[in-house]
Amino acid sequence: MILLQINFNFDINMMGSRLSENGQPLAESLNREEGFISKIWIENPDTGKVGGIHLFDNLENAQNFAKKHGERLISIGASNLDIQYYNVNQPLSKINNGI
Repeated sequence: MILLQINFNFDINMMGSRLSENGQPLAESLNREEGFISKIWIENPDTGKVGGIHLFDNLENAQNFAKKHGERLISIGASNLDIQYYNVNQPLSKINNGI
């Protein structure tokens, strides 16, 4: 299992309820991505940072998604994309209800 973390700068006026409304089609489409398990949507209006914590079944699927999603983010005004991949320690994560 791979954790994909994507953070980026985004217009603070597009956060909160506006992002919740406008992002619904994207959120629904994520469920159809190859190997997608889950996502936690994150935002910080104080810093102008937005992003997500994604779980995928393997690195290849996470990388394919990050490439496609990164291009989509840039097209809607995101900047300074920071994309990172981590292996998930599943036995410990299960203890803490992380998976």
